[in-house]
Amino acid sequence: MAEIVQQRIEDRIPELEQLERVGLFTKKEVKSIIKRVTALEYKLHRLIVNKEDFIAYIQYEINVLELIKKRRAHIHYQFKREEIEYPIIHRINSIFKRATNKWKDDVQLWLSHVAFCKKWATKSQISKVFSAMLAIHPDKPALWIMAAKSELEDRNSSESARHLFLRALRFHPNDKKVYQEYFRMELLHCEKLRKQKIQLEQAQMDLGEYEFSPEILSGKLAEVVYKDATGKIKEAEFVISLLNIAAIFDFTKDLQDSILQDLQTNYTDDSSTWDFMAKRELEAPGAGEELQTAKGRASDINRREERCCQVYEEGVKSLNTEPMWTCYVAFLLERMKRKTNVQELKEKRQERLLGVLQRAHDCSLLKENYYKNWLQILLSSGDAEGAASVAMTATQRYSQSVTMWSLSLQTLMELGSRDIGRCFQDALKHVNPKESLPLWQLQFEWSKASQSAEETEAILKRGLLSAVPAVAMEMKECYLDWSYSTGGYKKARKTFTSLQENRPLSKEFFTRMIQIEKEQVHTIRLRTFRFFVFFKHNCFLFRFSKDLWLQYIREELGPLGQPENCGKIHWRAMKFLEGESVERFISKHALLQTGHL
Repeated sequence: MAEIVQQRIEDRIPELEQLERVGLFTKKEVKSIIKRVTALEYKLHRLIVNKEDFIAYIQYEINVLELIKKRRAHIHYQFKREEIEYPIIHRINSIFKRATNKWKDDVQLWLSHVAFCKKWATKSQISKVFSAMLAIHPDKPALWIMAAKSELEDRNSSESARHLFLRALRFHPNDKKVYQEYFRMELLHCEKLRKQKIQLEQAQMDLGEYEFSPEILSGKLAEVVYKDATGKIKEAEFVISLLNIAAIFDFTKDLQDSILQDLQTNYTDDSSTWDFMAKRELEAPGAGEELQTAKGRASDINRREERCCQVYEEGVKSLNTEPMWTCYVAFLLERMKRKTNVQELKEKRQERLLGVLQRAHDCSLLKENYYKNWLQILLSSGDAEGAASVAMTATQRYSQSVTMWSLSLQTLMELGSRDIGRCFQDALKHVNPKESLPLWQLQFEWSKASQSAEETEAILKRGLLSAVPAVAMEMKECYLDWSYSTGGYKKARKTFTSLQENRPLSKEFFTRMIQIEKEQVHTIRLRTFRFFVFFKHNCFLFRFSKDLWLQYIREELGPLGQPENCGKIHWRAMKFLEGESVERFISKHALLQTGHL
């Protein structure tokens, strides 16, 4: 091992001598480099090597390169790169190769090598790195795309990029992203050739044997890719994505028309097609004179939106499905949210949206989340009766949805409906009990604000009997808070006493009672006694909570506590706590003792 390391250090001597000779590094710095590199080399030749050692070595070499670059700029010396930088770059590539051979599955390591090659202009090495990486990771489409883009952008080789895309499609014949990037690459190549031809014609140069094929210049290769892709992937959204890529280039009008015709002919059973075709109507040009005023622009926008709606209407006639109505509603909702100072346009948009929402609901094809928008619009426009009707019908459509019931009940609460009590009972019957906690909370808040104390207490007691632990615990805490707010300390104390042994037990229930005790203004002795009785009970029930033990100690250290008890509490905590809780308790207890917690 020592011989190999010594040989590698000796191989560095020429470049180090040059660094010192040209004044980039001092003699002392060169010695420091040798010392550091020797230590790093020995780490790479141990019996058991770590990936971190390779990375540290690579990073050190890159740092040396960066320093040389800065020193060159400082002293304005740009010579002898072949004798200084090139050996370092070659060595870094060699270390990367050793690392990737050992840890072949680490994609990030491969990509780090690629990034290094790109930054330090070793473009010939990039192809070799990608080839080795793809031989091991052919199952990752993103790497094929990255390699092809590198060939096109870094090496300016469209032929190599095309070859890589074709190889990628052998491994991933139905991958959308690969086809999309292949399609884009062919169009970029075509655009590049067209620009070259224009430049050569402008320079009036003799092209000689070099000819530009009219088929390639018109994008026929991209069309071939499109036909192959759509033959394997028959999805409207995929076809639309290819059309959007083609639309970026100004020479693809014929190709765009062909794709559009294909979309309208073969994909009319997909809502995405109708959605795309409808939104295209927004791009139609308007009359020049009319666009000079705000009212004229609003009128033009209204006409475009009307044309969009006509396409959507055709869509829902031929494709009466939930996705189709969802596209229609989403479009109108997006237009509704757009700001405008023209009141007529606002009203027209709202009228269209409300009409479509009602029709989608009548067809039982309106998505759940759009009912919230519908109710908000009705409430903001002052249609209380319509909002109440929608709220009730929504719960019938989605009778098992907690979100839908919560939304509808909140709406009825705002409107002050008389039937809300019965609605709460219906809601709790229909929804899954395990998901019913929001409804219990909402019912309690409503009863507290609008019903008598007896009725509110009855709701709380029903909640306590719930078979769902989360509901029972929440109702216990609400019961204690409500008792304190309505009947003061005595009632809260009575409620706590009656419920403290009822399962499921809740830490928050006990800690809330402790807070109530601390707020009382009894004599110090009685107050302290009651407080610590509850606290000891609480710590016994929740003995595995480090935070609760720390709170107990903090209170004993307070003005009402007995500091001499802290040792006993610490001993009990160490006895009950387990695992990581012990270490965290010890560290936090130390902070508490030093006054940092």
